Amino acid sequence: MGEIAVLGSDCSVRGFAWHPHTDKFAVALLDDSIRIYNSKSDTAPTLKHRLQRSVAALQWKPLPSSGCAQVLSHPGHSPVTSIAWAPSGSVLISASPVDTSMMVWDVAAESCVPLQRVGGGGVTFLSWSPDGSRVLAATPSSLFRVWETRMWTCERWPCLKGRCQTGCWSPDGSRLLFSVQGEMVIYALTFTDAPGDPGGWSGGSKAATIVADLSETSFQTPQGEIRIGGEVQSLAWDPRGERLAVLLKGDISRLVQSFVTYSYFFKMNLHDKSDPETPDRPAVIACWSNGRISHVPFYFVSAGGPRLGTGRSPPLPIARSMENGERALYSELGS
Repeated sequence: MGEIAVLGSDCSVRGFAWHPHTDKFAVALLDDSIRIYNSKSDTAPTLKHRLQRSVAALQWKPLPSSGCAQVLSHPGHSPVTSIAWAPSGSVLISASPVDTSMMVWDVAAESCVPLQRVGGGGVTFLSWSPDGSRVLAATPSSLFRVWETRMWTCERWPCLKGRCQTGCWSPDGSRLLFSVQGEMVIYALTFTDAPGDPGGWSGGSKAATIVADLSETSFQTPQGEIRIGGEVQSLAWDPRGERLAVLLKGDISRLVQSFVTYSYFFKMNLHDKSDPETPDRPAVIACWSNGRISHVPFYFVSAGGPRLGTGRSPPLPIARSMENGERALYSELGS
């Protein structure tokens, strides 16, 4: 583990985002500033604006261009706590937990189209699939929606216990992993039909499948007992589709396995380095509550087999065998 920045305990990290193409990242701090760190430079530019207050989310534009700061606003759409760029960089979505409408922005024109659905409250979490075809939108209540982006229709997914906590997409966009507040499992949805097809587009029985059981367990090591497991706070799937990082709730020990990373940092990104000297070497970035940011590189042999982009997803990780992999969590169309 290498330390790549020390931000100070008086400037705790509020947000973190890797640049999609180069080896640099942005960090939002408690003092409302944003710093840009680059591995090839010792200087860290600071971004500030008079309207830049209580930063809650950061996202790099996939195909960025130089220009001045733009301020996008819409009446009643505040506070914005989630934003997501389309992989093409053509559209930006913003969401607020107190606004039932998501805003689809034409950033160049500074105009937006509201997407509104009744039920669930606002939106607490957004995740755009890498192929651009779908968007996960979690709400403060026990349901979430999966939108298709061609006609902007959605499926509604009620949860049994709590709200959808987090989610991430496979690199080819055919699988969605997500967790539910109060549960120690990871669910998966597999999308087999084209978005917008009349027959629906989640395929199968429209039931979520449990693919990992993260109930607390313990084992002995030369250093003593290690306990792992708990509620899932965040998920990150590496761009090759071979490693999944899982952030668990609580003060637990760190364990790196072949498919999953357990840790107790509170912000997480799984990044595939584009540095030509170290190709195909993903890394977990850990943002600690004291303001430190750590870089955790992975060194492993590729799993091999078909590469993503050929219409196939990698096998899903199974942490513990499940007697009944399907849970009574079903979609409701047209809501």
